[in-house]
Amino acid sequence: MRFLHEERQTLEACLPGLDAQLASAPLSELESPGNQAIEWFREAGGAALVVPNDYRGFGATPLTAIQVQRAIGSRSPSLAVATTMHHFSVASVVELDQDGDGFEWMLLEAIADGGKLLASGFAEGTRGQGVFSPTMTARRDGKRIYVTGKKKPCSLSRSMDLLTASVTVQSENGDGDELAVAMVPADAEGVAIEPFWGSHVLAGAESDAVILNDVAVDDELVFPLGEPGSDQLDAVQEAGFLWFALLMTASYLGAASALVERAIAQPRGDASQALNAIGELESVMASLEGIAHRLEAGEKGSWLLTRALLCRYAAQDSITRAVAIAVELAGGMAFVASDDVNYLAGATRALAFHPPGRPRTAAALVDAVGGAELQIA
Repeated sequence: MRFLHEERQTLEACLPGLDAQLASAPLSELESPGNQAIEWFREAGGAALVVPNDYRGFGATPLTAIQVQRAIGSRSPSLAVATTMHHFSVASVVELDQDGDGFEWMLLEAIADGGKLLASGFAEGTRGQGVFSPTMTARRDGKRIYVTGKKKPCSLSRSMDLLTASVTVQSENGDGDELAVAMVPADAEGVAIEPFWGSHVLAGAESDAVILNDVAVDDELVFPLGEPGSDQLDAVQEAGFLWFALLMTASYLGAASALVERAIAQPRGDASQALNAIGELESVMASLEGIAHRLEAGEKGSWLLTRALLCRYAAQDSITRAVAIAVELAGGMAFVASDDVNYLAGATRALAFHPPGRPRTAAALVDAVGGAELQIA
């Protein structure tokens, strides 16, 4: 079957053996807490996927990365969602290194050499909280900062080596607070993991609560961003969330593709309906590929992020339509024989819950299309 063939070939080329491992395990097992998928990902070299070659990483292009995430999502939506958070964090560190003069390069090499996984402590999914607003605070004491706060949900909470946290560092002299990114070791004193994720959908992503209570972080693992509105802060945010929009959309596209793959494998069915479902998903992939090519060519800035968000929101609608068709084509027997069809259909809905949500950004995107600079609160 040609459907998903290219994506799975890319996955095999980048992370040999992972696709076969995922395909050999029942979906229910891969989507459950404590599954082996995240460790398989680490062992296959997944942590280094988007780390640049200069830092001993695989150096995957944006196009390669979205193909990998779609392929993984077709086998395990939980793994795709969890690993997107890792890649998003790595992309943010890479952007920090563009203008940084600290230890970013050492961190990137450690990720590549040691298979270290980064969880994201940015303000994801908190009602009433700005997408880019830190949820954690820190106080400075000599060459360390002490971080306090919580992130819930936090994917990879139980497998992470480092938590990438956006923090507000309180000023020592009253000159004003500073924003920074802190890399918090998972085994540091004061880091606790608490149960949080109550749904069985995407339970394999380890999206529990990470609680930090006055956790000491050395200066070399703290990367200042300046005050809100600084050029460096804008660049890091744009780069990180551009990768996030691409890879998260590709991940849920993979989950929807798994349903369509099952539907078109049926011996009977409405060919025109099947074609509609395939067309919806392949149109999304073509849009993602177009943005990935632009990013690879060096295009940056708020307009490319605007286009990525427009693609993501259109993808939510396309995925919903394709999934509805695929569930019907799969038939009642497939629905009652196992929970896979129902599970995958439910999992695809979660793309709408990742920030920035469409209702919150709609006006800003319309303004950006009209010529204004994109502003996401």
